[in-house]
Amino acid sequence: MEEKKVVVIALGGNAILQPGQKGTFEEQMKNVETTCKQLTQMVLSGKYKIVITHGNGPQVGNILLQNETAKGVAAPMPLYVCGAESQGLIGYMIQQSLHNLLQDVGKGDIPVATVVTQVVVDKNDPAFQNPSKPVGPFYSEEEAKRLADEKGYHVKEDAGRGWRRVVPSPDPLEIFEKEAIRQLIAARSSVIASGGGGIPVVKKDGKLEGVDAVIDKDLAGERLAVDVEAKVFLILTDVDQVKLNYKTPQEKGISKMTVEEAKRYRDEGHFAKGSMEPKVRAAIRFIEAGGEKAIITSLGKAMDALEGKAGTTITR
Repeated sequence: MEEKKVVVIALGGNAILQPGQKGTFEEQMKNVETTCKQLTQMVLSGKYKIVITHGNGPQVGNILLQNETAKGVAAPMPLYVCGAESQGLIGYMIQQSLHNLLQDVGKGDIPVATVVTQVVVDKNDPAFQNPSKPVGPFYSEEEAKRLADEKGYHVKEDAGRGWRRVVPSPDPLEIFEKEAIRQLIAARSSVIASGGGGIPVVKKDGKLEGVDAVIDKDLAGERLAVDVEAKVFLILTDVDQVKLNYKTPQEKGISKMTVEEAKRYRDEGHFAKGSMEPKVRAAIRFIEAGGEKAIITSLGKAMDALEGKAGTTITR
C-alpha cells in the first residue's frame, strides 16, 4: 500500500473571514465549515496526511482592539500572547468543523488536534531594527505618540488612514513544537499548527521568550512544511493560479513553473509584494529545502490542484 503523503496546507484569510463581513463568530464558523469540506476530501481520499496552518490578521486585530478598549478594567496582553489566543480561537473552529464533517461520514475516529505553536526567530534579525508590519487599531497622531513615549511602541502614519503601531517581521528559523507535530502525524492525526505565522520566540540560554513581532504566515508555513518533512506545500489563496502580467490585458495563468522560472518571473516584477510575492518566495524555499512540490491555488480547486488538474505547481 502506497504511503500517504504529508501535505501542509496554508489557508488564506478568506478561508476564515470574507471581505465585508463583520467578523462575528457565526460568520467565521460558517466560513471554516465550508473550508473544512475541502480538507475532509483530502483526508477521505486516503492519499494524504494533512497539517493545516492559517492566517490570523483580522482575529488578532480584534483581540488587540478589545485589549485597547477594555484596558481600564482588564490588563492588556502583549502582542505575542494575543497571537496565542488567536491560534486557540481559530484552531478550535477548524478542529471542531473537521471532526464533525468526518463524523458525518463515519470517520469520527480520525483524531484532529491544534498545537499552540512557537516559532523561533533570531534576536539579531535585522527586522528588529526596522519594524514595518502594522498591527492593531488606528490612533490619532497625539495618541500614537503618547503610546510611543509610554510603552516604547514604534508608530507610523498609515496611508492617510491614521497612525498605527508597527512591529518587526523576522524570518522564521524553526518550529519549536516540530517533534510533537511529527508524532501526531505519525499517529494519524490531522494537525492545525503555526497559526498566524506562529508565536515569535527567541532563545536565551536554551530557554524561550516571547517577542512582539509578526512572522509572515506563508514563510512560517514553509518552515512548518520543511520541519515536519512534508512532500507537498499547498498554499490556498483567492486566485486559482499564479498570473503573469496580473490585471493587465496580457494576463496569463501559469500551470507549472520550475524554481528558476519562478525566480525569473519574481525578478521581473510579476508578483505583488504584499500578496503573491511572499507565496512564491515560500514555494521556492520549500523546493530548495528538499520538498517535492509546492502548489498555489484557490480553496475551491484544492483537490484538483493536488492531482495536477488546477492551480500552479512549482517543482525543481
